Amino acid sequence: MTAVTGAKVLERFPAGAPRGSWPAEECAARHRAEGEPARVVMDLESDAFLVVVPSPQDD
Repeated sequence: MTAVTGAKVLERFPAGAPRGSWPAEECAARHRAEGEPARVVMDLESDAFLVVVPSPQDD
């Protein structure tokens, strides 16, 4: 398990996306194409996928 503390949240997507749709992954891919080290994590409390950029100490 990886904790993401101090990460900057770029976008938030509800976990109930339509089947075959991956909006959080698509968003993270766009950010990575722009040079940001974005990744997707699950926030269990809010039942949402978060696109985050880790803080330097999370590397």
